[in-house]
Amino acid sequence: MVIYFKSDVVSPPMTIYMGADKYENEELIKWGWPEDVWFHVDKLSSAHVYLRLNQGQTLDDVPSVILDDCAQLVKANSIEGNKMNDIDVVYTMWSNLHKSKSMDVGQVGFRSDRAVRKMRVDKRINAIVNRLNKTKEVREVDLQAMREEREKAERNKEKARVKQMKEQEKEEAKRREEAAKARSYDPIFKPELMTTNKDNDSDGSDDFM
Repeated sequence: MVIYFKSDVVSPPMTIYMGADKYENEELIKWGWPEDVWFHVDKLSSAHVYLRLNQGQTLDDVPSVILDDCAQLVKANSIEGNKMNDIDVVYTMWSNLHKSKSMDVGQVGFRSDRAVRKMRVDKRINAIVNRLNKTKEVREVDLQAMREEREKAERNKEKARVKQMKEQEKEEAKRREEAAKARSYDPIFKPELMTTNKDNDSDGSDDFM
């Protein structure tokens, strides 16, 4: 099961979610989306919280108020971290997560430590946690199927883009060909090269004398 939250501190609201347990966290590590941002309490056990970005967005595009929401949520879902002040929350893009066979269930590493960011959380802010909990929704989802459906939609979108590009290239080639033909006929129709019957007869009246 996956637990979903809506953060309405921005418009439109952004989706935040996490696994119900460490086994669901394992599935999220495996079947996350490239636009997902992963959050975790640094050096302590906690939930794996994800923020869903739009395609093309990066960490630099995440508003600070959304970062605060995610940090408060991950702190509230850490048995130790929830009781402590001045903790650190680390976050990075899902694509930077690294999972090896030797790791325990729910454990994860990073491909690049430099791509990991850290923020300090002084204390729990109940107003934020309560606001998010009011939007809480638990869903039974097939993460693999969702990922595969998304990838299929992306492939179809890319096929449509390539088809449209080829059609545009075909139309452009046709326009160039027609323009080239028109230029090849230009000398034939130049006024200075055209003659009339009058031009050919020095004095048409002499023919009838």
